[in-house]
Amino acid sequence: MTVVHLPAPGEVRVAYAIGRKVGTAVLRNRVRRRLRAAVRDLDVSTGGLPGGAYLVSVGPDAARRSYWQLRDDLAAAIAAATGRPLGATG
Repeated sequence: MTVVHLPAPGEVRVAYAIGRKVGTAVLRNRVRRRLRAAVRDLDVSTGGLPGGAYLVSVGPDAARRSYWQLRDDLAAAIAAATGRPLGATG
């Protein structure tokens, strides 16, 4: 998983890049829903993500990861992209 962050004041906007290598459309949508939930969870539990635009890219292994594993991966990737540590618990 990789995250690219473009800092900007104001709201947090997130886009997801989930390629066909991840699996069928049903599986890609399931991964996208889990990532959306993880972003919301991290935004609330950490006191808010830094403002700006985020691009979350995942590979085929994302389909085999649990929600909590995806959440922890996302927290680590966002921390690396923004330089701000996030709480990753699970």
